[in-house]
Amino acid sequence: MELITSKDGTPIACWHGGTGVPLLLVHGTTGDHSTWDSTLAELQQHFSVWTMDRRGRGHSGDTGNYALERECEDVATVVEVIGGNVNLLGHSFGGLCALEASLLTVNINKLILYEPSISLAGSGWSAELESRLQTLLEQGNREESLLLFFRDMLKAPEREIVALQAGSNWPIRIAAAHTILRELQSIDRYVFAPQRFHSVHNPVLLLLGGDSHARRYVTAERLQQSLPSSRIGILTGQQHSAMRTAPDLFVHKVIEFLKAKN
Repeated sequence: MELITSKDGTPIACWHGGTGVPLLLVHGTTGDHSTWDSTLAELQQHFSVWTMDRRGRGHSGDTGNYALERECEDVATVVEVIGGNVNLLGHSFGGLCALEASLLTVNINKLILYEPSISLAGSGWSAELESRLQTLLEQGNREESLLLFFRDMLKAPEREIVALQAGSNWPIRIAAAHTILRELQSIDRYVFAPQRFHSVHNPVLLLLGGDSHARRYVTAERLQQSLPSSRIGILTGQQHSAMRTAPDLFVHKVIEFLKAKN
């Protein structure tokens, strides 16, 4: 592990292994660097793979005044410290951070966005959901707030939730439960302005679960229209977490795109 100091002085914990062109993986809400554990061994055979704990969880620091902009600066800072042309992959909220980071550094080579958290066709977010989540957090009921997020917000299948609860990083997700509300509020406030990304000519892969909600397809199609060198890739039979539910398929799609000469 090494600590990289972000623009506002927050330490961001990073790990890396493998050889080859660098690839930075950015996890989503409630996750940390262990999100990628089931994919690392194979990815590290092809790339120098970097993972990070986003601020507010794991070994990374945090600040009292949270803002999405700081998260995006964190990603851009890690990219610049890695150096060279870095491939960047962001999942869910990490995908939103990765997209915005593409405007903050010229060191990004190819970009993979797996169902980034951009709300263009409804998100399931509501004042009632926010109130319930806030109440659970104030009561210190972190696990119930986490379950509320997966069941009511992500609409995750019950079998996937059961698998998550049985996994080794469920306690890590419980520990990060306090970050759920601030990230959901950031998604709710975020306004996607397509013209800001017309100058992003990096090759971009927009990954989608074949069984994911229709709203995620709306987002991917809008992103494809806005990013000049983008294309959509489908993870057949999957939803929002293929790195856990189908790691071989996920890794195959990633390697195929990053190794392609385009």
